[in-house]
Amino acid sequence: MQRTAIINVVGLTGRLIGEHTPAIRAFIERSRSAVVEPAFPAVTCTAQATYLTGTRPEQHGIVGNGWYDRTQAEHQFWKQSNHIVKGKKLWEALREEDASFTCAKLFWWYNMYSSADYSITPRPLYPADGRKVFDIYTHPMQMRENIKADLGGFPFRNFWGPASNIESTKWIAESAKWVERRLSPSLSLIYLPHLDYNLQRVGTSDLSLIAQDLKDIDDVVGDLIGVFERHQVKVVLLSEYGITDVSRPIHLNRLFREKGWIQIKNELGREILDLGASKAFAIADHQVAHIYLNDESIRDQVKEVCEEVSGVDKVLAGADLAAAGLEHDRAGDLVAISSADSWFTYYYWLDDEVAPDFARCVDIHRKPGYDPVELFLDPEIRSPKLKIATRMIKKKLGFRVLMDLIPLDASLVRGSHGRVPENISDWPILAGDLPTLKSNRIDATDVFGHLYAHCAAGKGYSA
Repeated sequence: MQRTAIINVVGLTGRLIGEHTPAIRAFIERSRSAVVEPAFPAVTCTAQATYLTGTRPEQHGIVGNGWYDRTQAEHQFWKQSNHIVKGKKLWEALREEDASFTCAKLFWWYNMYSSADYSITPRPLYPADGRKVFDIYTHPMQMRENIKADLGGFPFRNFWGPASNIESTKWIAESAKWVERRLSPSLSLIYLPHLDYNLQRVGTSDLSLIAQDLKDIDDVVGDLIGVFERHQVKVVLLSEYGITDVSRPIHLNRLFREKGWIQIKNELGREILDLGASKAFAIADHQVAHIYLNDESIRDQVKEVCEEVSGVDKVLAGADLAAAGLEHDRAGDLVAISSADSWFTYYYWLDDEVAPDFARCVDIHRKPGYDPVELFLDPEIRSPKLKIATRMIKKKLGFRVLMDLIPLDASLVRGSHGRVPENISDWPILAGDLPTLKSNRIDATDVFGHLYAHCAAGKGYSA
């Protein structure tokens, strides 16, 4: 086996590689590389599951970052258990070839209770008094305290939310080096999220706005490449999707509400979307929206209404869902895809005064859809640093505090992903010493085989 480090640089595309990324550019120039036709939907959880199983969502079951659980009548977003992902994983296939093969899974998703030998993943603690304490989960469990003692606590506030920046990516990179020094795994899977942040905030049309972000991620990646090469570990660079410019948010749930298909529940003066009692609703996920029907009689009407919405490119149903690889119970009965300049919100309220309390918070689990507006501080807040400091002091004193700092203005978002971009310069990349890579354009399901061959010293994979 060839010891390997797969560095997943989220959002990295050919469009972004250039003067601001000299280390990445040099690595690609001396490697075999290809653009990857993205997994669909082109979102984190689907892309990673596709790469690590070599199958589409209809087989592995990951139809997006979240979906509606029809049995529990609840939405499920950003779950952690690896049991959700069906199919043989890359490290499991390699372990069949060599029983001594070990894998470290560092911040890739579905990273709890997997068969990987070592794992680290973000996992807050939720004490009974309502607090949220930032932390990580590791396997083996004792590794958690050891790595925090050496590296300090994981900078969770810099991992997602208005304060997202390079610090969380640096910590993940340091954790990869820590694991390499102590455990020397056969395979390290490393997730570096930094480009995901400002690309969604400002888009890609003006690279000067993200020049520092590109330099920062290039420094981290270049350092990792050097460390691994000194340890005789070969590096593969990979990315999941490309982010493109958007300017138009689409509020399908508000439209459904106007049609009388949404059921709203009043909770303490706030409006909550009752999914189980609604006739039709959308679970928004960037540029893709899964539309679920509790009333089959309105299927054709819902599809027709969605197709007429400005910014909706197409609505998949029936055979089209199967062709897209989404014929799975978790997928919507209909799946809407936005136009290139648009994306879907989860918003369902018509008056901001009665929006749910979690709408103005960083709350990735309660919201029935992905919310990139969490990357922004509300511009209406005067002296935001003072407000944040005051809230943090109250939290440390034991008071229950609502961190309602997020705006409700979806027009702030300038970059998104999920659909397959028309321009291949916006597709993800694969690069490394890849013995079976003969084409400069491959499908997302092919990535598994190329990674397997790299780790297995050129031996191809057969199920």
